[in-house]
Amino acid sequence: MSEQHETEPAAAPAATATAPDAGTAAPGGPGGRRPLTGSLIIQAVTEGHSAVITILAVFVALMIGAVLIVASDPVVLRAWDSFSYAPATALSATWNSVAAAYSALFEGAIFSPATVSAAFHGGSIAAIFYPLSLTAFEATPLILTGLSVALCFRAGMFNIGAAGQWIGGALVATWLGYAVNLPIVLHAIVCIIGAFIGGAVIGWIVGELKARTGAHEVILTIMLNYVMYNLLSFLLTSHNLMQAPGQTNAIAPNIAGNAMLPHVGGPPPQVGVGFLIALAAAAATAWLLSRSTLGFEFRAVGASPSAARSAGINVERVWVLAFLIAGGLAGLSAGTIVQGQTAPLTFNSYGTYGFDGITVALLGRARPLGVVLAALLFGALNAGGTVMEAATGVPFDVVDVIKGLIVLFVAAPPLIRLLFRLRRGGGAGPQAVTSQGWSG
Repeated sequence: MSEQHETEPAAAPAATATAPDAGTAAPGGPGGRRPLTGSLIIQAVTEGHSAVITILAVFVALMIGAVLIVASDPVVLRAWDSFSYAPATALSATWNSVAAAYSALFEGAIFSPATVSAAFHGGSIAAIFYPLSLTAFEATPLILTGLSVALCFRAGMFNIGAAGQWIGGALVATWLGYAVNLPIVLHAIVCIIGAFIGGAVIGWIVGELKARTGAHEVILTIMLNYVMYNLLSFLLTSHNLMQAPGQTNAIAPNIAGNAMLPHVGGPPPQVGVGFLIALAAAAATAWLLSRSTLGFEFRAVGASPSAARSAGINVERVWVLAFLIAGGLAGLSAGTIVQGQTAPLTFNSYGTYGFDGITVALLGRARPLGVVLAALLFGALNAGGTVMEAATGVPFDVVDVIKGLIVLFVAAPPLIRLLFRLRRGGGAGPQAVTSQGWSG
């Protein structure tokens, strides 16, 4: 009996080590993770993995968008008046209206089957890729402003000032574009660098004030946005400053052709070098956050400033650098617009890029890859929404509602879990998929 009691404890760890659900990596699983299998994917779906939540959020937003499309179509509404005695007519009209709108949305953002068919009968092959180029063009500034907001998120701060930083970059890039005479290529590079510096200076002001005075970055960035709005208006309406000669409107001179970013395959708004700059910036940001010492400090401060300070990290320095780099990224966004289109800088050029960057960063979960994919999704909706409105008469506002709903549902996972009766994740399945998920 004594020998039996002595050997049993030694056997228990061995049994535990070989148990399939002990949380250890399966043989051959890289990085201590189980390999991606069908069962893990099913588990990720049923437990509501983050990528699944995102896909379902897009689906629900499109369904609600379909309701809005039907509500804006008088033909369908008249058909529903006769639903009691002609239900097939009402359902057919509903399907045709929604299908036509979303088909036009897809063709304007991805590709049109008509252009593919025409290419096989002597048409232009480049026309097949034109919708994709529009999507990339629309996504380019959103990638950069999204990265600007996401970088501050990872450092534990909320950058609402991407719009003001965008204006800072636009002003410097525009001035360098028309007031400086440089050779081709070099001129474009100087303007892009100037755009980064212009935005970085505005971001640095926020970081420096926060570090020295303890002022909240949300208040600082909101107030600086208004400062930059009014500064832009003042400069563009002053004859001796940046107003174009002979103009009475708030408009800057056209930048030189040497400062323009080249386009691929034809005139704007096709995708050009600006899109490549945005992708390079996303790759650099991903490396900074995941591979560099500074990125580790960003993440440590974002997790707990007091703990980071106890570990010897200069928290104030991190705040300043985070906003400086974030401002530079927003300034780059302005450079791709100012140098990538033929229209000169006006008071309305900043548009909604800064605030759209917040939604892109939220949808991308503040990760560079997620930001790129979220910006491409919004770029596709913007590009396709214009075609949808022109082809079917559905207001572009429906696209804006869809974008807002996507962010709303992604930001509220319990709502999606409730709608689709998903279990709360906690097993190995979601974690295994996370390593290969779309959000980085």
